[in-house]
Amino acid sequence: MTDKTILVIGTYDTKDDELGFLADVITGQGGRVVTMDVSVLGDPSAPCDHSKHDVAGEGGSTINAAIASGDENTAMQIMAKGASLLAARLYQERAFDGMIVLGGTMGTDLALDVTSALPLGVPKYIVSTVSFSPLIPAERLAADTQMILWAGGLYGLNSVCKASLSQAAGAVLGAARAVQLPDPDKPLIGMMSLGTSALKYVIPLKPALEARGFEVAVFHATGMGGRAFESLSAQGAFACVFDFCTQELGNHVNGSNISAGADRLTNAGRVGTPQIVAPGCYDLVDVVGWLPVDPKWDAHLKHEHNRLLTSIVLNEEERKAVARAHSDQLATATGPVAVILPEDGLGEWDREGEDLHDAHSLEAFLAEVEATMPKTATVHRIGCHINDAAFADKALEIFDRWCADGTVKT
Repeated sequence: MTDKTILVIGTYDTKDDELGFLADVITGQGGRVVTMDVSVLGDPSAPCDHSKHDVAGEGGSTINAAIASGDENTAMQIMAKGASLLAARLYQERAFDGMIVLGGTMGTDLALDVTSALPLGVPKYIVSTVSFSPLIPAERLAADTQMILWAGGLYGLNSVCKASLSQAAGAVLGAARAVQLPDPDKPLIGMMSLGTSALKYVIPLKPALEARGFEVAVFHATGMGGRAFESLSAQGAFACVFDFCTQELGNHVNGSNISAGADRLTNAGRVGTPQIVAPGCYDLVDVVGWLPVDPKWDAHLKHEHNRLLTSIVLNEEERKAVARAHSDQLATATGPVAVILPEDGLGEWDREGEDLHDAHSLEAFLAEVEATMPKTATVHRIGCHINDAAFADKALEIFDRWCADGTVKT
């Protein structure tokens, strides 16, 4: 088995023993280790491969400036910026294959920045005393971050924390050995969807696109799926996006915790990737099912999808606000945008005769999209439902035209 190199990051002035134990487990399993110290006040027992001075300098600052700030939060943000930039550069230089960060709240705050600086697919592990805690907002989690609770390890080594640390060391090394990174040489289509009980276009579109020589990655529009989609979009990973479930944008507009972030529906456009967009399931806002529902939704129809997720049905004015949000986000695009608006509905449950059918509110939404959409986007209003064959046919018609004229790079 080819040895892999793991970047181990932490405050070596206070966590020297624990970080050393992590490194020993990794090397004991045949891996290699590169160390990065993000301490401010103290020094490690032995030099690290990348010192705290290297880290601060990478971010355009110094350890003296961090100390002079007189504030631990400011100091750690200096180190977080430097660690993020340094880790990103080292990965570009192929200096490591996977990364692991150890910390309490301070180290975890830094770790969240570092993991977000690395491309999707790079094994990234955080060993934290606050793993899975509500202290960690979803929008700060890189889409493929793995977290392991650092149990019993706040002060020094013991058998309890060694169990956590050894698992984490084995996990990151195993991930680095096993990972199959995305193939940059095969053109990739990014597609957003929900399950096929709600949105069925993936069934005809995926094989049709694969037959045209493209790989298709379908992302689940439940917050973290959208974050992964937007992360790859920002990297320019997609030849074209089929963004046909934008519900996460409505979630964000309405304050739901199930959010892909404020940049949903922007990153493909920012890097010029061609976008074919349809606002699938625009009429629903998903909220965390095990939390009390905000009283502002008391008068709304609700559906308890499962114990994790509850869906709120938006009224006409709320739908129009979501329409304007689509237009605002797409107005930032630098590449071509085609928006498909099926007149007969945008989710299986809003078909005529189904529980969520509301022709008047649907028409108000479509009209608001048409009225506010920037002139840089082309709107295609078609007489079908999003789950009809005619919708998939229209998407492929636009895509084939873009492939023929060179808009989509093959």
